Amino acid sequence: MDTEEATTAAKTPPAADGSRWFYGCSIAVVALFALFALAAHAVTEFEKSLDGDGQMEQPGRSGSAYEPLGPGATARYEDGLRVTVSVPEAHDDGTYSLTVTYENGTDEELALDGDPYSTPLAVRAGEAHDEYATGYTVRQLDGDEAAAALAPPLGEDDERTVPLRLKPSRKGIPVTVEVTPPDTGYRETAHFQLTLG
Repeated sequence: MDTEEATTAAKTPPAADGSRWFYGCSIAVVALFALFALAAHAVTEFEKSLDGDGQMEQPGRSGSAYEPLGPGATARYEDGLRVTVSVPEAHDDGTYSLTVTYENGTDEELALDGDPYSTPLAVRAGEAHDEYATGYTVRQLDGDEAAAALAPPLGEDDERTVPLRLKPSRKGIPVTVEVTPPDTGYRETAHFQLTLG
């Protein structure tokens, strides 16, 4: 082996070239996956910023007037707020009771009682998409108690249950519970459709 071959062999050992190439490719692949993950997270956050934290996001029915949630279902808002309407419970006097539970998973205190221009919790006769039901009615018997339960602010990571007592004009009517938790910007109304009887 002459001097020139020895110098070339010393500069580029065959095993070192293969392992450098392997490690270099491995680092590049890991960096590429990290970039894809960061890009996906950025796109998700950008999408949320476009439609706001007041949008509902849940599998299945949307909670809109045309796809109302059922009894026992939960409306999930992008900012972490959860609202659940229980299954109605019948009583011997012809009334029904149910609850609306708020779970504050946001990073701030929430005022649930709204403002003079919006109703944070409303109950009406009829299907969710039909605001003008005829032939039957429903009365909320404990409006003052429900308003009192909504009055105090709901702290971060706290939960509050608001009881409702309803008296339908007849058994078996559809009733819609509309929940519009107040927000400084915008928050979608969650529609829950129930049957009393």
